[in-house]
Amino acid sequence: MTKLSVVIACYNEKSSIETILRRVRSAPIGCEIEIIVVDDFSTDGTRELLTGPLKNMTDLLILQEFNIGKGAAIREGFQSATGDIILIQDADLEYDPLEYPKLLQPILEDKADVVYGSRFLSVGPRRVLYFWHRVGNSFLTLFSNICTNLDLTDMETCYKVFTRDVASRFKIEEKRFGMEPEITAKISRMDVRVYEVGISYYGRTYSEGKKIGWKDGFRALYCIVKYNFYK
Repeated sequence: MTKLSVVIACYNEKSSIETILRRVRSAPIGCEIEIIVVDDFSTDGTRELLTGPLKNMTDLLILQEFNIGKGAAIREGFQSATGDIILIQDADLEYDPLEYPKLLQPILEDKADVVYGSRFLSVGPRRVLYFWHRVGNSFLTLFSNICTNLDLTDMETCYKVFTRDVASRFKIEEKRFGMEPEITAKISRMDVRVYEVGISYYGRTYSEGKKIGWKDGFRALYCIVKYNFYK
């Protein structure tokens, strides 16, 4: 039976961590699932929940000794994953595990090696939030496409799914959100089949806990250049 490893990077998500773990565990995928949570030194009580009341809801819990960043946390999770397919899931509630079947389908049908979940292809609900975030995302995706010659609509999406073979062929170097263009640059140089599927998006505001900021946008530009032309 196919085994899916879901890698969740978590930092200060006390209000959502139990809900997302329940949703991942009950995702309608019809295969074995392994949940790996990497807590990036949460200080709001998330870590205490994960090591206490929620300890039986994960298959592997990795506790970072310092707050390093999402990229570093996902790297740790990838190194421990044992599944045939590896999926990145955020610990907030912006992305819905009910959509795992459509993300997995191209790989299970042996049509794809990598699948991106696009927030801009979906006919499902998408929360209306920040105009300039959309502009920034579109610009970064366009610039990444120019450099990689991939035709993506949402390079910055959380939902990225890989066969185990593909995931084992690259190592995430970026510590924070620069991992998104880094991964995209690295898979663009592989002889792999990349698909996109539309997903719903339940975004949140900064007051609700959103963490990515304008500095991460500039870092993404740097990473696009760095990993496409200097690596």
